[in-house]
Amino acid sequence: MTDHDSTVTRRDFVKASAALGTGAALGGMLSPAFAAKLSGSASNSINVGVIGAGGRGTGAAVNALEAHPGVRITAIADLFPDRASGSLNHLLNHDLATADDGSSRVTVTEDTTFSGFNAYQRLLAIDDIDYVILATPPHFRPIHFNAAIDAGKHVFMEKPVAVDPVGVRTVIDAAARADQKKLSVVAGTQRRHEINYLQLMDRLRDGQLGDVVSAQCYWNQGGLWVHERKPEYSDMEWQCRNWLYFAWLSGDHICEQHIHNLDVVNWAMGGPPVKCTGLGGREVRTDAKYGNIFDHHAVDYEYEGGRQCMSMCRQIDGTDGRVEEVIHGTRGRSISRPGYAVIEGANAWRFSDDYRNPYMVEHADLIASITGSGPHLNEGKRVAESTLTAIMGRMSTYTGKTVTWEHAMNSQLDLSPPEYAFTALETAPVAVPGKTPLV
Repeated sequence: MTDHDSTVTRRDFVKASAALGTGAALGGMLSPAFAAKLSGSASNSINVGVIGAGGRGTGAAVNALEAHPGVRITAIADLFPDRASGSLNHLLNHDLATADDGSSRVTVTEDTTFSGFNAYQRLLAIDDIDYVILATPPHFRPIHFNAAIDAGKHVFMEKPVAVDPVGVRTVIDAAARADQKKLSVVAGTQRRHEINYLQLMDRLRDGQLGDVVSAQCYWNQGGLWVHERKPEYSDMEWQCRNWLYFAWLSGDHICEQHIHNLDVVNWAMGGPPVKCTGLGGREVRTDAKYGNIFDHHAVDYEYEGGRQCMSMCRQIDGTDGRVEEVIHGTRGRSISRPGYAVIEGANAWRFSDDYRNPYMVEHADLIASITGSGPHLNEGKRVAESTLTAIMGRMSTYTGKTVTWEHAMNSQLDLSPPEYAFTALETAPVAVPGKTPLV
């Protein structure tokens, strides 16, 4: 494993990422060797590298194994050695770790296990990796996605794909290069691959709800996990391990979690909003272990044509939970959540078909895109727009200002730390509406 205590300046971090593109496979197109593998004339394997070996990255690796019998997990990279080794142990002991013929489907070795801020570079330099899973804390996603496209890799990347407008623009630029290279990109907005949502949206497009005029969306729940600080942790290490609660790492829960619901509303509305006005605060989670994020947000989004969406998200124990989207049309309304979708009104309908795990389906769809057995997929720009929808909501709740799409897209707001090193890193102040400036 690499030394995870090495210091990397932000400029060096980005510069090294760009250098990975040198010598990448031409165009990122399906190589003859890869085509042969998938046709059965070679090793018949789809080699996958995992960057970010926490619960979601490990879970995504399992989903990839579920999605296609040819998948092999061949490399793992994480900031922390214990997370990389823990993920590997989990995968090795999984029921899917062994193929029907007795061969191993998890072929990670000491030489293909990496840690440290530069671990992703070592993994992306492995020639025979076909696609990578990007599942680190969201702050790192633009850097890793940019580097993966430069390295000629197909990509599955978890949502959100950035925490600030600067990162969003990086993702949009890299997604455009992915198209030029014919690389496939799928994002972890799994509702886009979930059959009940797909059937609902088909009905909306067919006009069964009439004209879409407004929406509501919710992700209200109790609290989540906290990684308590240990004496040996530097500020940087603790923040990275406790990443949910620091805006520079997670984007706040409106971005990290509520993006799912906002993405569905954008889907129904046919694109992102034109402006928003929000309010929020930090009412219950006030201890230092909760970093600097809010525990509740409410945002009024306005879409083209004056259509509005009222968005709510909350993480407060003891409160009522609600996770769903409500779309209002001139002929009725729809209600959707994982595994469930209905239309109420003139064209009443309820989802009733067989359900497939969308966390697995999104990898199956990516593999179909890579191999040419399905439509070409590049979800990079779309998920970047849904990410910015959440970010602009946070910008409004933090400042108390109305934020337009144009302002958010062009904002110079950049939450990056001054350097990537396990040293002191001051926690940014909690935002105060009316006092925190809109950048």
